[in-house]
Amino acid sequence: MSSAASPTPVSYLWHDGALVAVDNDAFADATIEVADSWLVHDGTALALDLHRARFAGSLRDELGERNTADLDRLGFDAFWAAVIDVIPRTGDWFPRIELQRDSGAPVLVLRLRSVPARSESVIIISHRGDDPRTRPRVKGPDLASLAAVRSHVTHLGAGEVAILSAEGFIVEGAYSALLWWRGDTLCAPPDNLDRVDSVTARTVLTVAAALGIEVLNEPATPADLDGLEIWALSSLHGIRIVTRWIDGPQAAEQPGRLRAWRARLGKLSRPLDTVER
Repeated sequence: MSSAASPTPVSYLWHDGALVAVDNDAFADATIEVADSWLVHDGTALALDLHRARFAGSLRDELGERNTADLDRLGFDAFWAAVIDVIPRTGDWFPRIELQRDSGAPVLVLRLRSVPARSESVIIISHRGDDPRTRPRVKGPDLASLAAVRSHVTHLGAGEVAILSAEGFIVEGAYSALLWWRGDTLCAPPDNLDRVDSVTARTVLTVAAALGIEVLNEPATPADLDGLEIWALSSLHGIRIVTRWIDGPQAAEQPGRLRAWRARLGKLSRPLDTVER
């Protein structure tokens, strides 16, 4: 499915306690150290508190140990409140907040973007080569390299790339988390495999546990997933089913399960006006 709305993207720089609109290309060559993004539909979003916590935690890790003054000067709490206030309450948006370096100084940026094309399914392929990630537990610094990895396989029909560990175990997708079903058990890669803490995957796993569904963390190679239902999860697409793994396992689907879970996530979205400022 595709978003019908095409709002005009706007970029903002956090300066002197306010969001200042700047040219959309002003940060084209910026060094991104931390980033986070989420889907907004008519003024509602899923698990926005988790996005806030993830970004703030990475911000503290990046700046707090090196320069507490930088962290205080940025004023993240005020920035976050301003970001929530400026997002329109109608239409579809995919905002991204970033910590950037501008001549060595840290700056906070909001990119208020329109929603790219979305889908409910995806074709995947395993990455062959060195791990493209330099800081695998932080979203932001590797966005460009992961985008390049994904773009290199589009001619094969793949929309996502599975990053594997040195031992060949599934870690995550370039731009998504990967989960799979063994019968009625929902499985995820083990926590000792370095990856971004996916808000969408965490939400799904929490809901599964609340419903009494067994959740299992297991190391698995692509071959171990043969005949299983495989999901790719992200804030943009929500849950997508893997319909094909190129040169990999045969993917399966339990009729109705994807639709039911996508509906569950949709019901968990909350109005921006109820978000912590």
